[in-house]
Amino acid sequence: MGQAFRKLFETFFGNSEMRVVMLGLDAAGKTTVLYKLHIGEVLSTVPTIGFNVEKVQYKNVIFTVWDVGGQEKLRPLWRHYFKNTDGLIYVVDSLDTERIGKAKDEFQAIIRDPFMLNSVILVFANKQDLKGAMTPMEVCEGLGLYNLKHRRWHIQGTCALKGDGLYEGLDWLAGTLKELKAAGNSTSGGMPS
Repeated sequence: MGQAFRKLFETFFGNSEMRVVMLGLDAAGKTTVLYKLHIGEVLSTVPTIGFNVEKVQYKNVIFTVWDVGGQEKLRPLWRHYFKNTDGLIYVVDSLDTERIGKAKDEFQAIIRDPFMLNSVILVFANKQDLKGAMTPMEVCEGLGLYNLKHRRWHIQGTCALKGDGLYEGLDWLAGTLKELKAAGNSTSGGMPS
């Protein structure tokens, strides 16, 4: 009965599938974000060597999320995950003020890649619960988000360990991707939502 109802719901309301790549420097909290969204729990993690991929269903959107390791030696491999990507989730360790310049360099390289030019951008300013963390506005400035033209982007303060802010970010991502899909995938604005 439950399966029949689900199929009817999907037929009537439609499930959308979106491909998302989640990137950021090492120790930003990407894998913690992924598994908090996927299973609702925080797992003990080690630095990701390679990638993790999970399907995360939120409302009637199924996100296939590729969490790719952020160590410096792995960053040149990121571009292999860009093709057919609808959205970028860029995770920033808001406590790591020393590497915000490096985070900006990597972020700017990602969004300038030809395969990423039409991807919407969600930035998680992670670790907001820690004393001394940069505010989301400071992370915006640090990454150069205010200078983006003709791109759809949003920044969300988060605490991945507690789950704070994660679903608000997914709300924006799901709504924006559905809106763009309905409009024929054209990006517009460059204004944060």
